[in-house]
Amino acid sequence: MDNLHFYAVFVAGLVPLITGFIWYNPKVFGTAWMNQTGITREMAQNSNMTKTFVLTYLFSCLLAFGMAPIVIHQFGFSSMMMGVPGIEDQSTEIGKTFKSIMDTYGTNFRTFKHGALHGTITGILIALPIIAINSMFEMKKAKYILIHFGYWTLTLALVGGVMCAML
Repeated sequence: MDNLHFYAVFVAGLVPLITGFIWYNPKVFGTAWMNQTGITREMAQNSNMTKTFVLTYLFSCLLAFGMAPIVIHQFGFSSMMMGVPGIEDQSTEIGKTFKSIMDTYGTNFRTFKHGALHGTITGILIALPIIAINSMFEMKKAKYILIHFGYWTLTLALVGGVMCAML
C-alpha cells in the first residue's frame, strides 16, 4: 500500500466529522436527533467532546480504509490475483498479463462520482439495515432511523467519493 492510500484515508477520515457538524447541527437535524435520543444540551456540554472527536476520527479512518475495496473495482481484481505464483514478476506470463490489465483498466471508474455512487449503495445496503435493526431493538422511532440513515448514506457517499478520487 502506498503513501497516497494513507493520505486518502486521513483526508476521508475527516468527512464524518464535517458532515456530522452540519447534519447534527440544531438548525438541521440536531434538535430532532436530540428529541429522539433524550439527550439534552446540558448532557452534551458535560460530555468529553475531545475524546469523542478523537475516537470518531480514528473510527472514521477505519471506515475510509474499509471503503476503498468497496468503491474501487481494481481491489477485487488485485485480491483475486494475490498469491498467484509469478504475479509480481513481469518476466512471467501471468506477471505480463496482470501488468497489461492494470495498465489498461487500472484507472477505470476512479472518479469522485463513481465512489459516491458506491458509497450511496453501501449506505442503503449496509448502513440502513444495521441502523434499523439496532434501532428497532432499542425501540426507537422511524424518525430516529431516518436521521441516522440520511447521515450515514451522505457520509458514505462522500467518503467513497474521496477515496475513489484520491486513489
